[in-house]
Amino acid sequence: MVKKDAIIGCLLGTAVGDALGLPCEGLGKRRQRRLFPDLYTYRFVFGRGMVSDDTEHACLVAQALAASGGDVAAFERHLARGLRFWLLGLPAGVGKATLTATLRLWFGYGPGRSGVFSAGNGPAMRSALLGVCWGEDAARLRAFVRASTRITHTDPKAEHGALAVALAAAHASAAGAVSPGAFCDALRHALGAEADELLRRIEEAMESAVAGHTTEAFAESLGLGRGVTGYVYHTVPVALHAWFRHPTDFRAAVSGVIRCGGDTDTTAAIVGGIVGAGVGKTGIPREWRDGLAEWPRDVAWMERLGTRLARVVEQGTPLPPLPLPAPALALRNLFFLIVVLYHGFRRLLPPY
Repeated sequence: MVKKDAIIGCLLGTAVGDALGLPCEGLGKRRQRRLFPDLYTYRFVFGRGMVSDDTEHACLVAQALAASGGDVAAFERHLARGLRFWLLGLPAGVGKATLTATLRLWFGYGPGRSGVFSAGNGPAMRSALLGVCWGEDAARLRAFVRASTRITHTDPKAEHGALAVALAAAHASAAGAVSPGAFCDALRHALGAEADELLRRIEEAMESAVAGHTTEAFAESLGLGRGVTGYVYHTVPVALHAWFRHPTDFRAAVSGVIRCGGDTDTTAAIVGGIVGAGVGKTGIPREWRDGLAEWPRDVAWMERLGTRLARVVEQGTPLPPLPLPAPALALRNLFFLIVVLYHGFRRLLPPY
């Protein structure tokens, strides 16, 4: 695909997957089906969708990439600055490792020392865009993934999972049909024996998808019958199974991973980013794109950000971050928190 189309598709795919999965986050599969029998419409607020930190972090990565001009050290600095000011907006539902690391950034720790030892899926949720931008340069991609990961998570497993997602997005956005076997070979070459457990699970995901098994059935085979956890070695194989199973069908891939239950906003955001990188904006159902009720980080803003980033990747000249009004973000986050609290109360009520 044209780089701009792939970048915009990745950003919008992340946002749509995130918004669709958000109302189901933390629910077991049975409870999810009772509350949300139809996954093809937004159920967050008045039939519209809103995004969580998964999309916000993807946008932070895009801003930092554009401002860095392809320099890893500059990217690290800009991402650290973005994370600090993102936290000032009091976002809801921040992961413990990300919260701790961002507070450490505020207390003067550099981005090379701010991370905490955690194998959560935070870095994986923001890494698809790195693969779209730098997937053709293995050394540079590895350096960007490492910088993006270690600023919050220092467990090597978190980096392995983030690199797997980045490479998946790179393969999805490349010309030609997706080959799960070629992807697994490339990932094994990139990670080596140190990530053997993750590689084994991803290869099992490939075999399961080729055999025609649903993503839900594969998750159950990993012992995740009650939902996919935030552990990166659970999240990534399940997300990649959905991509293997439906590499160009955005609707089927995202709904399939949401039906697994658990951390549905993150798994759907990851799948949405990967598949979106392959199908572009036009491959994402229009009603889902139009149904996002986001402001000021709306669809038009994300498209401008994607266009800006594509120009930087192609020309190598850094561009300043795309402005976002801080008061508007604070108001948006307050409204978002109120809706989240409503959903928490709603879950206490029937049907059970």
